[in-house]
Amino acid sequence: MKLQTRRMEEPEINLISLIDILLLLVIFFMLSSTFVEEGRLRIQLPQAQQMPQAPAGPENIVIVVTQNGSYRINDKDLINSSRETLRAAILKVAGEKRDARITLRADGRATHQSVVTAMDVLGRLGFGELNIATVSQEPARAAQP
Repeated sequence: MKLQTRRMEEPEINLISLIDILLLLVIFFMLSSTFVEEGRLRIQLPQAQQMPQAPAGPENIVIVVTQNGSYRINDKDLINSSRETLRAAILKVAGEKRDARITLRADGRATHQSVVTAMDVLGRLGFGELNIATVSQEPARAAQP
């Protein structure tokens, strides 16, 4: 009885189907991802340890966000806290100048939404620079005996 030895075939991986699947995944992720312009507003955060000096230049516009979410522009209260009222008041104060320095002073207890709304209105109007005001922290004093 003659036993024949089995011939071992080399295993192979078909790479063509793997490449097709990878290309389809790459195309899918490229088409489904969104590209958002994140840098619409250039925000300059002042140091909290030092008091920043107001730079000379175009006139300043100060927007204050109060604790309850209402707005004040250059020490004038707005009639309500809607986005449209804020937009109209900023346009009235700034006019056509978009290079005016904007300072946003928000109460520490103000809602994040009211601050973001003010920043969004400024960005949509075309203001490129925004300063966010902070107060300096007093150094901690040693306890007196």
